[in-house]
Amino acid sequence: MNRLATASPNGRALATVGGGPPLAVLADPHSPSAEAYRSLAANLQFAYADRQLQTIGITSAAEGEGKSTTVANLAVALAQSGRRVIVVDADLRRPGQHTLFGLQRDQGLTNLLVGDEPELPLQDSGAPGVRILASGPAPSNPLEALASRRFDQALALARAQADFVLVDTPPAGALADVAVIAPRLDAVLLVVSAGRTKRDLARRAREQLERVNANLLGVVLTDVRVDNKLYRY
Repeated sequence: MNRLATASPNGRALATVGGGPPLAVLADPHSPSAEAYRSLAANLQFAYADRQLQTIGITSAAEGEGKSTTVANLAVALAQSGRRVIVVDADLRRPGQHTLFGLQRDQGLTNLLVGDEPELPLQDSGAPGVRILASGPAPSNPLEALASRRFDQALALARAQADFVLVDTPPAGALADVAVIAPRLDAVLLVVSAGRTKRDLARRAREQLERVNANLLGVVLTDVRVDNKLYRY
């Protein structure tokens, strides 16, 4: 497993999109956080270009490790390089993308999974090139909804409208939801918080992903202490 990038030194975003909390890549584009997200975006575009990675899941070993913030910043970084990006919030238990982008969640993924919605109810994120498929209303059985064929249909619709589809998934170490999502994606990134994530928990998350034959690209390390002097040049 390769380590692709180190992102978000303090695990916090720094600039706002659509009235939501700040995003680092917009507020301070020369910060270590923004540089790290752009580095990650560049790795996905160039280092793995021959592998045709289009649908990429971002998960974590546990809650609170920065996976949703990573998804949002990575989406904007990819869009800034000229890519069309759709963010799919598949964390149906604790969704966060609608909050990060200052949007509503009443129309989203679950409207298609458990309803009769024929098209993706996408929302403009406020960042050029990025559209959001919010989680939608909370379903009675998230695991059953995600395991349905309608989720494959949602991914197919998103593929047809974007260069990259970033899927915000529940934590891999705690829920079975990731086990039904990850094998249907082209690749998965595992977010780990430096100094916070326990090794055993991170190891179990990795093993769970490998058990379902997920294409685990590598690790995004958050909450890293970085000496800003290194970035002054």
